[in-house]
Amino acid sequence: MSVAEQPESEQEQQQLALAAAAGIHRLAIPTPFMVGRVNAYLIEDSPLTLIDSGPNSAKALDELEQALAARGHAIEDIELLVISHQHMDHFGLASILARRSGAEVAALDGLAPLLAGYGRESDLDDHFAELLMLRHGIPAEIVTALRAVSEGFRAWGSAVEVTRALTDGSMLELSDHKLRVLHRPGHSPSDTVFVDESRSIMLAADHLIAHISSNPLLARPLGADADYDGPRPQALLTYMASLEQTRAMDLSLVLPGHGRPITDHAALIDERFRMHERRARKINALIASQPRTAHEIAQELWGNVAVTQAYLTLSEVLGHVDLLLRDGLVVEAERNGVVHFTAL
Repeated sequence: MSVAEQPESEQEQQQLALAAAAGIHRLAIPTPFMVGRVNAYLIEDSPLTLIDSGPNSAKALDELEQALAARGHAIEDIELLVISHQHMDHFGLASILARRSGAEVAALDGLAPLLAGYGRESDLDDHFAELLMLRHGIPAEIVTALRAVSEGFRAWGSAVEVTRALTDGSMLELSDHKLRVLHRPGHSPSDTVFVDESRSIMLAADHLIAHISSNPLLARPLGADADYDGPRPQALLTYMASLEQTRAMDLSLVLPGHGRPITDHAALIDERFRMHERRARKINALIASQPRTAHEIAQELWGNVAVTQAYLTLSEVLGHVDLLLRDGLVVEAERNGVVHFTAL
């Protein structure tokens, strides 16, 4: 049983009751991923609104139907489906739900092309990741194996047409809820949160999670094509800037995409910042002992995990190296097409 699937504590029940009193109900949907269940949120309003869908699986669909039925609804009743970001555990069922219900599908304007062209866009993402892994010292045979794994996972997602494009800062208006749409990139380029300002409630998806730190995954920028050769995205720096914006907000409740609600978002964000600084210092010490590639750093930190989850650990290392580059503590140099980092 994952952390996200542990029985609810009394405190968690009280927090969910507060959300329910505001007409927002958590539907915890199973996923095949290590993170455990994903939280979709049903907003009982007009239009009847679902935030995120769960992955494209029969089990997820069955449990979603059961969760809706427990609230007196069916999939066919959904009138508006909102997608928070580009990860398949959050949008995989969207096309099925939209087809069965006729619901509008809303998502950030920059995310819409990625969802509509899911297969092609996934190919572009894999190509981007492949080049990045090779450039940072991951052996070609590991890159090939991870490409095959990524292609195998695609069935958990599905293309869906966005019929209502949302813009950063705009308002998504229901009869009794007005949700401010805020683009908060970092965990992914398309992360979008929705804030009920009158109730100080944020629907945060994976932007902020209580029991785990959201990994800022290196990803192809929104709208970039197959020939993208711009600067490497600095996902952790982008994510920390987004967290700074969220920290400054007056929020009584944050409803995340996994796990329990959050009532102390500023304290949690402060702890996340301290954690990133600690990890950056640890990586700096490794680089100070001798120049290393990002993959070599990952192997020092996580051993075999850096092979089986090479892209995840690469994203983690490069994010923290970016903190060191920002602070002028390391430099990078390319040798034979592979980047090495050296301490100053």
